[in-house]
Amino acid sequence: MGDSLHDRIAQSFAKQTMIQTLGATLVSAEPGCVVIEAPVGRAFLQQMGHAHAGFVFALGDATAGHAALSVVAPEVKVVTAEMKINYLAPANGDRLRATGRVIRPGRRLIVVTAEVHSLKDGTETLTALLQGSIVPIAP
Repeated sequence: MGDSLHDRIAQSFAKQTMIQTLGATLVSAEPGCVVIEAPVGRAFLQQMGHAHAGFVFALGDATAGHAALSVVAPEVKVVTAEMKINYLAPANGDRLRATGRVIRPGRRLIVVTAEVHSLKDGTETLTALLQGSIVPIAP
């Protein structure tokens, strides 16, 4: 399931034009766990020079959604039903790394989480924690 799963996640990732606009890249995709990184560009900063909360949320949501996609059948699509976020520290790094994980792969709802870390000068800071529900949509 390794290469075909990664290819399937990469194909879905490539169709998300907003995430592409953020400059995000798919780092890894395994069953139940996906990692996505993005540079913190000037266009995505808030007034104090940190990555904007919306940028952090978008990256975490996309990562959690792709983690959910990694545990459903190839013909099934997924959409976010709800997502909660706790901002834990300013996102003041040069890059953000989001790690999405499936907590419970249900038939009607997939419970997911994502951790977003800020990366700067070799230091990794946990910036945000997301938890939500993803709905599988059969063809």
